[in-house]
Amino acid sequence: MSKPVLAIIGKPNVGKSTFFNRVAGRRISIVKNIPGVTRDRIIVDTEWSGYAFSMIDTGGIEPAKDDEWQKYIFAQAELAIDIADVVLMIVDGKEGITSSDENVAQILRKSKKPIVLAVNKLENDKEETFVSDFYKLGLGKPYAMSSEHGMGVADVLDAVVNKFKTKVSPQQETQKTKIAIVGRPNAGKSSITNRLIGENRVVVSDVAGTTRDAVDVPFKYNKKDYILIDTAGIRRKSKIDYETIEGFSVMRSLQAIRRADAVVFVLDASEEISEQDVRLLGYVHEQGKPSVIVYNKWDLVEKDTKTANKYTKKLQEELKFMDYFVALFVSTLDGTRFGKIMESVEMVLNNAKTRISTGLLNEILQDAIATTEPPTHAGKRLKIKYMTQIDICPPTFAIFVNDESLMHFSYKRYLENSIRRAKDFSGTPIRLLVRQTKKED
Repeated sequence: MSKPVLAIIGKPNVGKSTFFNRVAGRRISIVKNIPGVTRDRIIVDTEWSGYAFSMIDTGGIEPAKDDEWQKYIFAQAELAIDIADVVLMIVDGKEGITSSDENVAQILRKSKKPIVLAVNKLENDKEETFVSDFYKLGLGKPYAMSSEHGMGVADVLDAVVNKFKTKVSPQQETQKTKIAIVGRPNAGKSSITNRLIGENRVVVSDVAGTTRDAVDVPFKYNKKDYILIDTAGIRRKSKIDYETIEGFSVMRSLQAIRRADAVVFVLDASEEISEQDVRLLGYVHEQGKPSVIVYNKWDLVEKDTKTANKYTKKLQEELKFMDYFVALFVSTLDGTRFGKIMESVEMVLNNAKTRISTGLLNEILQDAIATTEPPTHAGKRLKIKYMTQIDICPPTFAIFVNDESLMHFSYKRYLENSIRRAKDFSGTPIRLLVRQTKKED
């Protein structure tokens, strides 16, 4: 079951990002008292009153303006509205209704989406007397709030959640293992989905970009419940017209990666790996998702006994930041090695859940230190006290040291490689957090 989506819309400088950051619980959007600071959409997963949803912050829109940058921001906001299950329009209560507010309200009324109207920047009861003026926007009841001080935010969120047609608890969201099928248009993502489930649930075409939305497909493998998220193809930014459905596809695909427990990244073996592929795999890595790289259309490649090694070497060159990758070479057309996909997915998922005892970890640590001593700086040597695992998915380790400023990134990478040599973490990123104990004199 897919989480509902809330899009936050409004003209510049009404406090959208302040509201977004308060609800998200951390500072994600840049907040400055300058119109137009938030330029792109920012997505975060959050929850309220026991219900999970995704929230999109957008740049301030001014439909009357005709400059190129505003056209771009406006198109981004339109895409967010298209995707949203509920739209929250925020207005400035101190400024009153402006022509920009009226233009945005007209766009929202035409969208036919459920709307919640929040009148922001009202810090006291006296100011709230002006709230009723905003009924003129034709968007229903206006809710008074101050996103900066937190006043009225709970009422706004209650109204938002009440308008979700589908309500998903955080527990429901995590019940089934979700696998996102990601890649550029026409790489064969939908063909992989259909072959895995054994039926034509997703439209397959030779036209690049046929799949326009992310499709959730329930699926069983080895008596386990999975959800395959077949995403729309992602094109390079320079090829995307943000006023078309392709921009919509990009957001859905990135959102699918965020939702997924594991990612199957599909490459077309008959084409070179692109800069966009590398960036997207970087996003998978940054999100801490275990993944399997699938070279599809292997039947179209002229090959000898060294061809697979050449492809693997190319990946090693391009993906230095995720040298733990797992790569498969398959054909959905003739079934070559197709059975390895889910086998590999289960392997990387299990690796992402692996725990190492503190005792074994410190044996690994001491062996690593004995082989290569920690670095020194200005006559002071890094001392590593101990290491422990604090989380899984991705596996996360805390390293306790005398002075974290002495931990060079190359030695941190060396320690990560030492852990990987001792335990199989192929296909999954791992995180090393350096924590400083009481400073020594």
